[in-house]
Amino acid sequence: MEVVVAVILIAVLAWFVSAPLRRRADDDRASAELEDPQIADLEARKEAKYRQIRDAEFDRAQGKLSEEDWRRADAELRREAIEILKELDRLRGQTG
Repeated sequence: MEVVVAVILIAVLAWFVSAPLRRRADDDRASAELEDPQIADLEARKEAKYRQIRDAEFDRAQGKLSEEDWRRADAELRREAIEILKELDRLRGQTG
């Protein structure tokens, strides 16, 4: 009788401990199914563009870019980032 209770207790404990892992896997699967590939691509492009802006600012601070070159590059990078953000807003407006 004690063995049966112990086995049941271990099974319940294992189920309880593994619940967050099961939930996370279900959430990942659901979000992967719901995610629009165009939005995912634009999000990746947005993050890359932000990284380029930070890199240009760093290069200017390190003296690798003149102030004039930095201003030109910064204006172009920010213009491209704004275009990406507008496209994201447009797509989210269609799906949301």
